Amino acid sequence: MKTRRLGAEGPTVSAIGFGCLSFGGLFGATTEADSLAALDAAWDLGITFFDIANIYGAGLSETVVGRWLSLRGHSPVIATKAGIVPGKVRRIDNSEAYLRAELEGSLRRLGVSHVDLFYIHRHEQSRPIEEVAQTMGRLIAEGKIGGWGLSEIAPYTLRRAHAEHPVTAVQNEYSLWSRGPELGLIQDCARLGVAFVPFSPLARGIFGREVFRPETLQQTDFRRAIPRFSAENWALNLPHLMAFRAYAADHGLTPPALALAWLLAQGDHLLPIPGSRSAAHVGDWAGADEIDLTAQMMAEIAQILPVGWAYGDRYNDDQAASVERYS
Repeated sequence: MKTRRLGAEGPTVSAIGFGCLSFGGLFGATTEADSLAALDAAWDLGITFFDIANIYGAGLSETVVGRWLSLRGHSPVIATKAGIVPGKVRRIDNSEAYLRAELEGSLRRLGVSHVDLFYIHRHEQSRPIEEVAQTMGRLIAEGKIGGWGLSEIAPYTLRRAHAEHPVTAVQNEYSLWSRGPELGLIQDCARLGVAFVPFSPLARGIFGREVFRPETLQQTDFRRAIPRFSAENWALNLPHLMAFRAYAADHGLTPPALALAWLLAQGDHLLPIPGSRSAAHVGDWAGADEIDLTAQMMAEIAQILPVGWAYGDRYNDDQAASVERYS
């Protein structure tokens, strides 16, 4: 697989990373064996950049990755996150004490003494981002983390944070159906030498190999609460998705490979992190980094899925409560 730099001063990693969210059960039940097989498939594909968070399955995803590291002896670039405090009412804590304690827990579950990248999962609005940057700078100086990042933030937060201590990466949702980062964030990342890591690059599964059917989701699947998957909005979104699938087929490509290739074409500093708990699905991404989209193809995709085409918001009000808005 082709490689890219994780930030101006960061390590070289695979152009496509691997998101480990689903190991924690958010998209339905899975087993450790299935998760290990998915990790093996990603590694065999040439993926060397793995993304986790402390709250994925209440530490389960980190534990599974730690198990995989101990069994296989591989040395991928690992990113994890902290800052979301789970509970009946979810809150955000970016204090140094909390971030340090959560980082130590992550290191224990992963079985390592250092992670290459440590994100604040959300920005605590009442805490100046400069204070958070100073905390991260101390963790870097102590050798606990290689670099730091921010998730679901606005361009103005990135600029303030980077001025205090250089940021390695920003992780926001970005795909052919969630285009908000184009309103300044991707551009600021490029200008500052910050990697941009699109999460949900396959749009919560809609750009998978098989036709996505929201009605088949388990009752516990959090996507059921996302407005775009409501029956009313899905009926309006489906024709666009079917047109994209037909376009991919006409070019001998799978929908996930084409969707990832489109993201990679948005800039050399982008490193999308699709995820799956299925080894078979990981194989669907093979060759996405080798697809060379022509200007004509980019224009044709823009006709099929123009900016703003999706019906419904990407989060409901509760899910969006801690996300920074800038548009």
